[in-house]
Amino acid sequence: MAKSFLVAGIPTTSTDTFEVADPYNAEVVAEVCSPSDTDVENALGAAHGCFDESRKLPIHVRAEGLMHISRRLKERADEIAELIAREGGKPIKWARVEADRAVATFRWAAEEIRREPGELMRLDTDESLGPRAAIIRRFPRGPVLAIAPFNFPVNLVAHKMAPALAVGAPVVIKPATKTPLGALVLGEIFLETEFPKEMLSVLPISGGRAGELARDERFKKISFTGSSQVGWELAKADPKKKVTLELGGNAGVIVHSDADLEHAAERIAFGGYYQAGQSCVSVQRVFVHSDVAGAFKEHLRAAVEGLTTGNPMDEATDVGPLIDKEALDKVSLWVDEAVQAGAEIVTGGKREDPFYLPTILTNTTSGMKVRRDEIFGPVTTLDTYSDFSEAIDRVNETNYGLQAGVFTNDMQRIFYAHREIQAGGVVVNDVSAFRADQMPYGGTKDSGTGREGLRWAMEEMTEPKVLVLSNVDL
Repeated sequence: MAKSFLVAGIPTTSTDTFEVADPYNAEVVAEVCSPSDTDVENALGAAHGCFDESRKLPIHVRAEGLMHISRRLKERADEIAELIAREGGKPIKWARVEADRAVATFRWAAEEIRREPGELMRLDTDESLGPRAAIIRRFPRGPVLAIAPFNFPVNLVAHKMAPALAVGAPVVIKPATKTPLGALVLGEIFLETEFPKEMLSVLPISGGRAGELARDERFKKISFTGSSQVGWELAKADPKKKVTLELGGNAGVIVHSDADLEHAAERIAFGGYYQAGQSCVSVQRVFVHSDVAGAFKEHLRAAVEGLTTGNPMDEATDVGPLIDKEALDKVSLWVDEAVQAGAEIVTGGKREDPFYLPTILTNTTSGMKVRRDEIFGPVTTLDTYSDFSEAIDRVNETNYGLQAGVFTNDMQRIFYAHREIQAGGVVVNDVSAFRADQMPYGGTKDSGTGREGLRWAMEEMTEPKVLVLSNVDL
């Protein structure tokens, strides 16, 4: 039987279905029902209609609902990890990490809403203002349209769903049609809570239909993770909407001469390849100081060649398949173009469908696609620098600016990098791929606008309102 989707808290089926296939072996994981235009309208109408109720929900109701989802995710962690691995091709050990992170994401949302502070501001700062004070509280903007990508089918949905529920905003989730099953499971668990059922819909629709939804004035907030081209078009759809865009990256990592080279190589071998490079903060460009370049190259080669590529369900697998043939074609083409233009292959550089072997390229230039754009595959470039400020410039020579990594033990360089790197985050003595779910997460330039991370996402979904109290005996 085909899996149902969720319309205003009601499991709904249709005769129109599509298949979700395992990227590793092309086996059908599930058949999923497709929402009709009527289903989509019903979901949007319900979200709009229940906002007056949802925005008034007591904090204890919202917090307990979020904690219930967190507890149930923990209880079903093994099942959910297997689902992540099968629908998206993520190695099972990394799928378990994602499942655990989703548990924490909902827990963090509950904790943040319980300590919602508000603010008291004294206004008797000038004699003309009189004895006044202001209370500043945040209120939800309205229904949220959440559009999620394929690469984290549970936790990136959680990063949109949890803060919306926390602030009392109804949310319509559009998961990636290649990986909708994680979002549908979150919908199932949501139905076990005391939230008004109309607060959540999960609609596995096409990107084109989601784009049409983004223009509907009943949505007051859009949270989108995906391609840069699509994201900026969504932002143009309705300038009055508050929009958070997480649009990818081309992360640079600096390895300075004072770094622990073996540790840096091991972490880059993780950060560049753990999800076959299909992560917005995956390491793509590595810049190593010329004094240690030879030694580091051998450390990195050994670390990358030590990775196991294979069946995602095998506990030993480090690198799984790419999501589909289109992704394979792109990675293969970009590497071939770079080699034809003078780049050299240190290791990898081979396509073995459904895999692209973990690859290191040297002798690349800034004009090559493998250095300039987001490859979203298991490929890193390795180049040298002589001066730390030069390394910063090289990190910044891209239209993206999501996260970066810096391996050094010099505090002056660390603070210099924090100030000068054009990115939303700089990770010291680790790779760009590090993310703690409670921290602010987002980028600059073509990497997007706004921030995720529970408290910051909740701020993006709300707006401040001032209550001025006059003639107060302060």
